[in-house]
Amino acid sequence: MKLAVVGGGSTYTPELIDGFARLRDTLPIEELVLVDPAADRLELVGGLARRIFAKQGHPGVVRTTSDVDAGVAGADAVLLQLRVGGQAARNQDETWPLDCGCVGQETTGAGGLAKALRTVPVVLDIAERVRRANPDAWIIDFTNPVGIVTRALLQAGHKAVGLCNVAIGFQRKFAKLLDVTPGEVHLDHVGLNHLTWELGVRLGGPDGENVLPRLIAEHGDAIAEDLHMPRTLVDRLGVVPSYYLRYYYQHDAVVSELRTKPSRAAQVAEMERELLQMYGDPTLDEKPALLAKRGGAFYSEAAVDLAASLLGGGGSPHQVVNTYNNGTLPFLPDDAVVEVQAAVGSKGARPLPVPALDPLYAGLIANVTAYEDLALEAALRGGRDRVFRALLAHPLIGQIEYADRLTDQLIAHNREHLAWA
Repeated sequence: MKLAVVGGGSTYTPELIDGFARLRDTLPIEELVLVDPAADRLELVGGLARRIFAKQGHPGVVRTTSDVDAGVAGADAVLLQLRVGGQAARNQDETWPLDCGCVGQETTGAGGLAKALRTVPVVLDIAERVRRANPDAWIIDFTNPVGIVTRALLQAGHKAVGLCNVAIGFQRKFAKLLDVTPGEVHLDHVGLNHLTWELGVRLGGPDGENVLPRLIAEHGDAIAEDLHMPRTLVDRLGVVPSYYLRYYYQHDAVVSELRTKPSRAAQVAEMERELLQMYGDPTLDEKPALLAKRGGAFYSEAAVDLAASLLGGGGSPHQVVNTYNNGTLPFLPDDAVVEVQAAVGSKGARPLPVPALDPLYAGLIANVTAYEDLALEAALRGGRDRVFRALLAHPLIGQIEYADRLTDQLIAHNREHLAWA
């Protein structure tokens, strides 16, 4: 089995490598190719990857290349984890929206739209190269904004599934609180990427006992602390929102916080400098502890599980993924991309049924889906008016003056990445 990781020079890649090494019985990789245009970073990460495989006795071969076509040739699956513009572009996404009093974040609001505009054309070009090299290969997208990027891939006819680590993070946290194994915890996880709620926590599978009320009653303080939201909100909702809902439920408070501290991109850039120095140490043969602060916890386990299921191996029968709605949420079009539990196998992902949603959640999902429609149109076709329409539709913006100002700022900060600008 051959896997390719596009964006393999990321400082986060050793977390993925560690998962591949530990879970080699689930996903028996014979060849792993790390693909990245940044040759200096790629060699540092590739060297550590080989040492991790060697230490853990993994027989697979790790190769590195800056040539996408060569890297994906013959691959059974291709994982996309790229960041167009790097942390510098992310830093802009997280800062200039604050000038308008709007949240600055890399996947939500104006910053999220900027990232989508930079990313979608690049991802579609890579996907076409994958299709030419091996039309049967699966594409697993971890590149943000996952929902929009996955929809672009699916609409272009690619064999693609989107992946996020929010659900597996909740699964691991809830399992620890319940003192059970993660495999015993099934989430009623519903919504869009970075806009989800845990409506139930079931033991043993989709039909198991829902212990979410007990979890909230006994561990509500710990859950709320992780979310950075009030315990009273969790109690009143009776569900657990993703921590990304804080950008909606506490928007103005978040903006005030973001204005008083360094951006997350600046913090990550400093971590990356330290991590790359560590990766250059020829005696390092395991992921360093600092990597846990980089973000993306449990992504490696989720990626192995999904790839194993798609490639006919021993992955979990039900996994939270991003895929076509196809009637799962009846108030959305079939070709919207939702993030829900799905039955995953060699033919792809088929969403499991979900209960009727409270209008409190359905309304926001419908609103953000409309924004994502317009965002994808802007990413595919370009033009100032399309960017403006997407920003005006976003529930965190929604005002003509803000949408106009943010449109001009977005184009000014991203002109080098926008062919139409």
